[in-house]
Amino acid sequence: MKRPLAYITAAWSGSEIENAETAARYCRQVYDAGYSPICPLLLTARFLHDAVPQEHKDGLDIARDYLRRSRVLVVCGRSIDETVKNDIATAERLRITATTLDGILTVKGQGRSNSNSR
Repeated sequence: MKRPLAYITAAWSGSEIENAETAARYCRQVYDAGYSPICPLLLTARFLHDAVPQEHKDGLDIARDYLRRSRVLVVCGRSIDETVKNDIATAERLRITATTLDGILTVKGQGRSNSNSR
């Protein structure tokens, strides 16, 4: 079965390790809902150095390319920051469906309690 790509975004606010664990949890839930999750936080952070201006720009470009290829944008977590707003605006321009993690799980019949959602 070919799974549609789902781009994962969130307002990451913890340590690098906490953010990676949270992102992995979100990705697992999206995977369980039938999608192939794409999360730049998990992909590019391993080899790009955000403190290097060119690599920071390249990371943004790579993330936008991932989003362009995705069928859906999944907004995770309780907060919205500028990165999430930009992801939503980009998805809107590209006519990519944007939803929340709760929304995608509800649509896929995966309903769960709030304690697992964040």
